[in-house]
Amino acid sequence: MHRIGYVLSDGFQVMALATQSAFEYANLVANDNFYVVENYSESGGEVRSSLGMSVGTRALSARSVAQTWIVAGVNDPVASPATAAVLRFLRRTGTQARRIAGICTGGFVLAQAGLLDGRRATTHWAFAQELRKRHPRIQLEEDRIYVIDGSVWTSAGMTAGLDLALAMVEKDLGADVARSVAHKLVMHQRRSGGQTQHSEMLELSPKSDRVQDALDYARKNLGRSLSVEALAEAVNLSPRQFSRVFTMETGTSPAKAVEGLRLEAARLMIEQGRHPLEIIARETGFRDRRHMREAFVRGFGVPPQAVRRDARQPREPATA
Repeated sequence: MHRIGYVLSDGFQVMALATQSAFEYANLVANDNFYVVENYSESGGEVRSSLGMSVGTRALSARSVAQTWIVAGVNDPVASPATAAVLRFLRRTGTQARRIAGICTGGFVLAQAGLLDGRRATTHWAFAQELRKRHPRIQLEEDRIYVIDGSVWTSAGMTAGLDLALAMVEKDLGADVARSVAHKLVMHQRRSGGQTQHSEMLELSPKSDRVQDALDYARKNLGRSLSVEALAEAVNLSPRQFSRVFTMETGTSPAKAVEGLRLEAARLMIEQGRHPLEIIARETGFRDRRHMREAFVRGFGVPPQAVRRDARQPREPATA
């Protein structure tokens, strides 16, 4: 029997509870009550989610035992930090449990407890920079769906928690059970921890239709030469005017934005397929494989081969 304790606080994201379905269906697939899931809070009793739904919980105490502890996130971890009592509990149990996890901004709670110091971790992209600023000792990998560093697991926002839960099922019960659970949950695929969690288009957030149209044009024509002149012509602006407006709205140059779109497309092709790197480089508009490698190292800090290895062997084992 493997006990999983969810640590909830007032205003917790209700999506965190959806991850419990992965453990429920793992029991059904394995035809065994392997997982026992319980909800906890500092004082016990009913705890209200950010949506207003109340959930019954047990009180955290020295007698609270679980092999896995999962901390649910809140909508604003800066405005709603964890209490001293919860942090004390997590510090103590973090050295005793088989693993401890933070879903979405639940990673902030683990960070406040000092459990992420010197470790690799991730969180929701919208709060990644805040986490980095407040806890500089964390090796933050803000562009990951989830990260496993020894016994400490963290996930990005919302649905990424399901991927983390399925990874736990795979670790505990094997790949076949995890695949069957994903199928029963009607998940299109089980995403590996190395997949990107944000879109370059969302990151740029243009304000005008013309700049948005230019980005759409670039994304659909990555294999072509996407000079400032070509982009300006696509939206009926002079190159000088286009560069000025584009930089003002996005905070970056057209050339940097195009490289970001190419990197995003190339990374997705590497993660989801087996095309040779030469073909991926050509399809996404890089001059050659060497040029793509230089852009990957500059943009991601690793070469394309490392991304491919991570996609094929996404999970490092958790230690007991």
